[in-house]
Amino acid sequence: MSDGSSMSNRDKEFRRPPGGMRRGPMGGGPMGHGHGIPGDKPRDFKKTMGKLSSYLGAFKVSIIAVLLIAAVSTVFAILGPKVLGRATTLLFQGVMARLGGSGGIDMAAIGTILLTVLALYLFSAGAQYVQGWIMAGISAKITYRFRRDMEEKINRMPLGYFDGTSHGEVLSRITNDVDTVSRTFSQSLSQIVTSTATLLGVLVMMFSISPLMTVVALVILPVSLAIVRAIIKQSQKHFRRQQEYIGHINGHVEEAFGGHVVLKSFNGEEKSIRTFDGLNDTLYESAWKSQFLSGLMMPIMTFVGNLAYVAVSILGGYLAVRKVITVGDIQAFIQYVRQFTQPIAQLANISNVLQQTAAAAERVFEFLDENEQVPETDTPESADSFQGRVEFRKVQFGYNPEKIIINSFSAVAEPGHKVALVGHTGAGKTTVVKLLMRFYDVHSGEILLDGKDIRDYRRKDLRRMFGMVLQDTWLFNGTIMENLRYGCPEATDEEVIEAAKTAHADHFIRTLPGGYDMVINEEANNLSQGQMQLLTIARAILADPKMLIFDEATSSVDTRTEVLIQKAMDRLMARRTSFIIAHRLSTIRNADLILVMKDGDMVEQGNHAELLAAGGHYAELYNSQFELEGEG
Repeated sequence: MSDGSSMSNRDKEFRRPPGGMRRGPMGGGPMGHGHGIPGDKPRDFKKTMGKLSSYLGAFKVSIIAVLLIAAVSTVFAILGPKVLGRATTLLFQGVMARLGGSGGIDMAAIGTILLTVLALYLFSAGAQYVQGWIMAGISAKITYRFRRDMEEKINRMPLGYFDGTSHGEVLSRITNDVDTVSRTFSQSLSQIVTSTATLLGVLVMMFSISPLMTVVALVILPVSLAIVRAIIKQSQKHFRRQQEYIGHINGHVEEAFGGHVVLKSFNGEEKSIRTFDGLNDTLYESAWKSQFLSGLMMPIMTFVGNLAYVAVSILGGYLAVRKVITVGDIQAFIQYVRQFTQPIAQLANISNVLQQTAAAAERVFEFLDENEQVPETDTPESADSFQGRVEFRKVQFGYNPEKIIINSFSAVAEPGHKVALVGHTGAGKTTVVKLLMRFYDVHSGEILLDGKDIRDYRRKDLRRMFGMVLQDTWLFNGTIMENLRYGCPEATDEEVIEAAKTAHADHFIRTLPGGYDMVINEEANNLSQGQMQLLTIARAILADPKMLIFDEATSSVDTRTEVLIQKAMDRLMARRTSFIIAHRLSTIRNADLILVMKDGDMVEQGNHAELLAAGGHYAELYNSQFELEGEG
């Protein structure tokens, strides 16, 4: 983008249900391809989780530390019931001895055991706190890294991706999907280790108390696994669909609010609401089903666990009566049975979380794996000595490679000349400018600057040579001074004011509340269209580009403002190679060269007088325009 560029989305259409497309900036452009909208096919869970694991390589040491701390914490927590069981046994033996008149309760020994249990639980709790603190840091860093990589990816992606993908869809991946992955690491990763360690540790302790009772308790395991597998199989598709439609809704809402003036002007509220309701109903249905199935996991597992709990209690009472085990062992074993079913339920629940995480991570990785624009050349040309000669040599291009829209375009713009592009809507005028700026690369042919292919320049150097002033002005939320400095941050206040004077903008700026320090609101609707256009011209003047592009810069302003803008444009174009896209042909009569386009081909070229004398397509356009104005 040029330093003085002014740009926004033209002809913004409201997004239709998934698969609906929108047009890109600067008008024209390809119909979208639905980038970033996942299909209905099952995702590759293993591949996605493998990518996620590789992505975590930078945090390997911290994650290993968390896993070790989680394991140690779990071990100490598991030892508690076994030690506490000894206290129960001593208490029971002491009570029975007192009833038999042969002794009493050894309170000192019981007190020592209780203090030992307290120390075990305190150490376990402390380890869990440290583990949570480390995981919170890892989670924040992962989130930062994902969003940093996605931001850098955006800067490397071709404009065609954003022509075919709504802003809401991209934002959903950067926000919702990354947050989903982040929550998994902050809440679920250590829980996986804790639950697994608890499951194995409890199993060992149960076998040490009674192998028979352990076998009875383990009968629930295959039942639990069968339930988990059945629920995951059903919930997986709904979690994926839920993530998809969050992105679809974000895209629709972003476009509806961004174009709310157009929506209201064409009474599109009901249609927009119907579209939203359709998307929201689908999201509700998938979210409800996924959450319902996920919610079934815990109560079903608890019910199965209670069956084992009852069986173990009955068997334990029988074995205690026969003095095979002690009362304290029964108490400890019952606690272990409860601990044994809990991690199974937790792992089952986490498995659902992992399904949702995989769906979100897959969408993030799909974005990061998108095709990037052609890499920069290793030996870039310098733009410092550029004189201003531009040549299009047999350029061929199509947004879709199978549908060429610029067939064989050839033209030369000499240094300092004013070149106008005219033709019916859809003739390819704006597309030629996009190719010149390398928003897209030509399929064949060349575009030369001073005899050097534009692909031999770095994109930022190439775009720094251009200043763009478009029909749809682009201003951001900030002061007027900040907006004017956008393409030249190092400019002094005096230079900014001088540029505003040159653009005939200084007078109206000083009449505004706060003058140059007035804040332009987010919608930029506290300025008129003409005022915004003058500001974009002042911004381009301050950037001092070597070439200029004007795309219908005066088409939406009143006659008086048009005169001011035209004067500012004339000053700005002096001694600069300029390209003007115009429908109002009266504004380009003094152009040095007029290129007449039709259906992607240049059908005529020459100055105004030559083309009128030729009586061709340009003369037809010019005369028909004045006939229409006369009828008006």
